[in-house]
Order: sequence, then structure tokens, then C-alpha cells
Amino acid sequence: MPPRKDTDASANVPSFYGAELRFRREEAGLTLEQLAEGSFFGVPFLSLIERAERRMPLDLAKHVDKRLGTDGFFERRCEDARKAKQSGHAEYFADVAEMEKHAESIEEWAPMLVPGLLQTAPYARAIVRAAMPRAFDAEVEELVSARIKRAELFDSEIPPKFWAILDESLLRRRVLPNQQMAELLEHIAQVGRDTRSIFQIVPETASAHAFMMGMTKFMTFVDAPPVVYVESLHSGQLIDYPALVKDYRQSYDLLRAVALSPEASLSMIETAAEDYRNGKPRD
Repeated sequence: MPPRKDTDASANVPSFYGAELRFRREEAGLTLEQLAEGSFFGVPFLSLIERAERRMPLDLAKHVDKRLGTDGFFERRCEDARKAKQSGHAEYFADVAEMEKHAESIEEWAPMLVPGLLQTAPYARAIVRAAMPRAFDAEVEELVSARIKRAELFDSEIPPKFWAILDESLLRRRVLPNQQMAELLEHIAQVGRDTRSIFQIVPETASAHAFMMGMTKFMTFVDAPPVVYVESLHSGQLIDYPALVKDYRQSYDLLRAVALSPEASLSMIETAAEDYRNGKPRD
């Protein structure tokens, strides 16, 4: 059995929270299985909290306080951990942004927007500003900075394997001026080459397919069950129920069959970038 990897409690509030949970649990002489007993959460979820990879929901915090006799400690710290994990992201996305850093693989279906991990700052700024027209510039820039910073995971020692399926309309929707659209698409192509990521395009000529609605992200982990994240305009949902994850996976596999090959898809991205560079994008 490999040696246990302890959480660095000094790294941030969630790390302190996770390390404290492990300390209090072991001090009480409880295993993860025993601590989870009587709650609606499983051992993998509690393990992720101890490693600062997931935040503790309020109902679980109350359960833990009762089981460990910690007099409301974890319930009181839920809000601190929640604020610390947001770091420029919407609250419903905070856990996902943290989990990306620990993922073994990330797969995305993007029917309407370029995935955050592939965005350039001008594109992110335009998207955030469109969604939040009344926001102050400083608030917009905080969100843009947080989104662009997520891509640093590609520079990690063992980056996740990344696979994205994009709808062709993303290449044609002129969110930015021509030159900035060219830079966006060139950036996507370069990320693919540098990281050995796989991109596929669902062509506009495709008929009805199994995954026509909603942005979806799959993440797998070395030592935790896979999860699915689905997002709509002002909300997102993280799904870890095995049967539902399996259903989403089957739909994603069917989507691959509809999409163009990686080679043809990369060529389409590069051609669209060149068209924008020449000031003649195809409508």
C-alpha cells in the first residue's frame, strides 16, 4: 500500500479544513466508513474533503459535528471554506475548478461556448461581460483572471488528459473582432498540439444526436469515482451518482461517433483561424 499523502494544512482554508477533519476523525478512533455511517455521503466523498478536493456541504458538516462531538466546529467553518474555494468563480463552479487540478482526465462537450480551459482573455472577457452587463470592470477582470488561471493545470507535472468535443457553430460565432477570433482559434489549436489533447468538431451538417443540450464535463481521478458536471446559464450541478454518470458517458460516446475525426477537426479549426486572419470568415 502506498504511503498516505497528508494534506498541507497551511496551503489554504480548505486544506486546513480537510486536515482538521482527518485529525479529529482519527483522534476519535473512527474510520471513514464509520464517520460516513448515517449520512447520505460515501467514503470517497469524505476522502476528497480530507484532501481539500471537495468542500463539505452544510448537512454533512452537521452530521460530522454530531459524530465527532466537535460542538459545531465544522458547521461554522463551512462558510469560510466556501468563500476561500470560490477564488473568482461562481459558487456552483468552485468545487469543479478545484477538482480539475486533481483530475486524471477531463472531457468536455461544448455546444455553445468555448470551454474555459481553452479560452483567451479577450474571449473570456466578452463572455463574462455579456452575462453580467452591469458588473463593474474590477469584478469582470477577477472572473476573467480566475478562468484563465485554470489553464495552468496543463503545466503541472502530470497534466490531465484532455478531450473536447465542440460544435462547429463555435468557430463561426463572431464573439470578437476578426483578429481576436483568429487568436482564439490559433490558441485552441496550439493547446491541442502542446498538450497532446484531442479535439473533435460536431459539424453543422450533423443531424439529431444524443447530446444536443447543455455544456457537460467529465472528470476521472486516480483514487476517486468519476463525476459529471452539467451547467446552464446561472447554475451548475455536479453529479457523482454512478448510474447517472454511466448514462452521461454513454451519450458522450455516441456523440464521438457523430463528430469529425481529430485530424479533420484540427484542420477545420486552423482553416477558420486563417479565414479570420484574412478578414474573410465563413458565415
